[in-house]
Amino acid sequence: MLVKLMLIVSGLVLLSGVLYVIPAIGKRLEKLSKFLGGFQTIIGIIAIIIGVLNITELSGIVLLIVGLIMAIGILPAIPAIGKKIEKVAKFMAGYQIPIGIIALVLGIIWLL
Repeated sequence: MLVKLMLIVSGLVLLSGVLYVIPAIGKRLEKLSKFLGGFQTIIGIIAIIIGVLNITELSGIVLLIVGLIMAIGILPAIPAIGKKIEKVAKFMAGYQIPIGIIALVLGIIWLL
C-alpha cells in the first residue's frame, strides 16, 4: 500500500507543471502538487528507500527512478559515487513528464 501511495505522490510532484490541463480537477491537482513540491527532496529520499526495498518489483524500480529525479539536488553529497549518480539523474530528469505519468498511472491502477 505504501509503495502505491508513494507512486501517486511522486507522480504528482513530477507532473506539477502540467496537471492544469486536466479538465475539471486540474487546477486542484496543480495546487496539491505545488504544495507537495515543497517537500520534493524528502519525498525523493523516501521514494529511493522504498524503491531499494522493493527493487525486485516494477513498482520498486519506478520508485527508485522517480526518487533519483526528485532528490537530484542532494546526490552530489554522497561520497565517491554522488557525482556519477547525479549525471544519471540529470539524464532521467529530461524525461520527467513521461516518468511522472507512468508513476501516477501505475500507482492509481495498483491502488484499485
